[in-house]
Amino acid sequence: MERNTIPVIPALNPDKTLIDYVQNLIANGFKRVIVVDDGSCPEKESVFESINSMPECEVLRHAVNLGKGRALKDAFNHYCCMYSKDFSGVITIDSDGQHSLEDVLKLDYELGLNPEKLILGVRDFDDPSVPFKSRIGNKITRIIMKFFIGGVFLSDTQTGLRGIPNQGLSSCLTMFGERFEYETNMLIEAVHNNVPIMEIPIKTVYINGNKETHFRPIVDSIAIYSLILSTFVKYILSSLSSFLVDYAAFCIIRFVLISVTAGYRIWISTIVARILSSAYNYVINKKLVFQRSRNQNHSFFKYYILCTAQLCCSAILVWLISQRLSLSEIWVKPFVDIVLFFTSFQIQRRWVF
Repeated sequence: MERNTIPVIPALNPDKTLIDYVQNLIANGFKRVIVVDDGSCPEKESVFESINSMPECEVLRHAVNLGKGRALKDAFNHYCCMYSKDFSGVITIDSDGQHSLEDVLKLDYELGLNPEKLILGVRDFDDPSVPFKSRIGNKITRIIMKFFIGGVFLSDTQTGLRGIPNQGLSSCLTMFGERFEYETNMLIEAVHNNVPIMEIPIKTVYINGNKETHFRPIVDSIAIYSLILSTFVKYILSSLSSFLVDYAAFCIIRFVLISVTAGYRIWISTIVARILSSAYNYVINKKLVFQRSRNQNHSFFKYYILCTAQLCCSAILVWLISQRLSLSEIWVKPFVDIVLFFTSFQIQRRWVF
């Protein structure tokens, strides 16, 4: 049976089993296979020469190690230039033997049935064969992604076995990330752009306790979590800068209205400052925090509905809690507003923008 997808395999210092693996892909109907030598050591040259000698295979080379993200992007670019008219998409495969041929064929089949979806081969991290470090790391990452990136629960955020249709590949070429964070960003962008994601259970295979992985636990984890948390960090900075705008506007207007009665002066200064700071906050959140450049006139009204609701909730909750617990409003308000701050982030990300 001929396959209508092309396997893409980024490889750094693979062993000779990769040769047999590629041969098995070809024997099972894949007409083309793209392998990327991501700056492997000279001792591995024979592996790539053997693969490149197969008529169905192409080996793209990096003179130095540029990272998995760059290897994938170069392979995607080559595919788009040479093969996108004749095939329906690509299947990315790790070179360390973790992805069984059976699972690759499953993704090829599903991609044929679902040409609009990003297909993920997901592992079972409750499997006792999974190393403790990998089990904990993946479970923490998927919880953090669910909270900070759109509320979508993804079972395996670091899977390298993915089916990507033609319509999604062009955007993959310009995504941020050169190493392992690139695969995380692919999921973030898919969620942000409402790309349907399908998860397919696959075998959970860790060879030699995952000792062959090129994942750098500290450096690559920092890069991945920085990417996941970047929107929330920008949201915090946006809120702080909006507070400064509000306070500065209040002080300036109060100074201008110095001759006006104190009561009126405070009310006018507060209302005008809040209008200015909220307008500033809306623009910053739309353009920089949640990065919604397309026309969204309805988001303006949703934003101010949220602001009004947040203001009312703050006043009501502070009053109720302070009355029920006999606490001063001064101590209750910070806790209420912190909860509303996180709630507002989720609502803005999911509903407003």
